[in-house]
Amino acid sequence: MRQRLHTLLSTQSSFAPLALRLPVGVILIAHGAQKLFGWFGGYGLEGTGQWMASIGLEPGVLMALMAGSAEFFGGVLLLIGLLTRPAAAVTAITMLVAIVTVHWDHGLFLSNNGYEFGLALLAAAVSLVFSGAGNLSVDQKLSQTMR
Repeated sequence: MRQRLHTLLSTQSSFAPLALRLPVGVILIAHGAQKLFGWFGGYGLEGTGQWMASIGLEPGVLMALMAGSAEFFGGVLLLIGLLTRPAAAVTAITMLVAIVTVHWDHGLFLSNNGYEFGLALLAAAVSLVFSGAGNLSVDQKLSQTMR
C-alpha cells in the first residue's frame, strides 16, 4: 500500500507541471464555483442542473454536482499539487464529456461554443496525469517524506 501511494505521488523535479497546475487549477475552480455556488455569474447547482437535463444529461442536478465538484475540488487539488494524477484524470474525463456532449457539434472554435477550450484543458490534464505535480507541490513533499 505504501509503495502504491508513493508511486501515485511521485513526480519529476521540474517546474513545467507547476506552469500547468496553477492556471488550470484557477480556471477549474472558477468554472466549478459557477456550477456549484452560482459564483462569477454562474447558475448554481439548480440552474446548471436544469440546463444539463435539457441537453439530455440526467439527472441534471446530479450531473451538475458531479461536473462542478470535479472542476472545483479537482482544481483545488491541482492548484496545491495534492493527488495530482487522480485529480487530473477526473478533470480529463470531465473535459472529454463536456467536449462530446456540449461542444462537439459546434466545431473547434470557442467563438461558436466549440471545443477548443475544453480540448486545451483536456490536454493539460492528460499531461499532468503523466508528469505528476512537479516542483512546489504537496505530492512532491509527501513523496520525499515517504522515502
